[in-house]
Amino acid sequence: MENNPTTGQCLCGAVKFRIAGEFESFFLCHCTRCRKDSGSAHSANLFSSTAKITWVLGEEQIKTFQLSGSLHVKSFCSQCGSALPVSQPEIGLLVVPAGALDSQFDMRPNAHICCSSRANWDNDLASIEKIEGLPG
Repeated sequence: MENNPTTGQCLCGAVKFRIAGEFESFFLCHCTRCRKDSGSAHSANLFSSTAKITWVLGEEQIKTFQLSGSLHVKSFCSQCGSALPVSQPEIGLLVVPAGALDSQFDMRPNAHICCSSRANWDNDLASIEKIEGLPG
């Protein structure tokens, strides 16, 4: 990521943010919690111990859920449900859902993690048909 701020927003545009700083890692997590959070095969999150987030619009629209007895936290827009960044100053971490970013970034995922929890249908996906738009 460059020194230019990274920007992002939720699907409906009610919440907008800017991030200044570098991401240290990018993981695709297949744990059961992240699969439930994303409703998909995995979450795709960027991590930073130094970047700072500024809420440009709609901070009051953000809801945060922390799973009892864990460090697992998810923030989302109360209007559209889109995943949003989570700042966890108590552990010195900013976690940013890659799909929430509007800015382009060159970082590729470092790894698939928690693969022992991978969904049984999430295998050999590169071999299935690819359609450029919606199926017709």
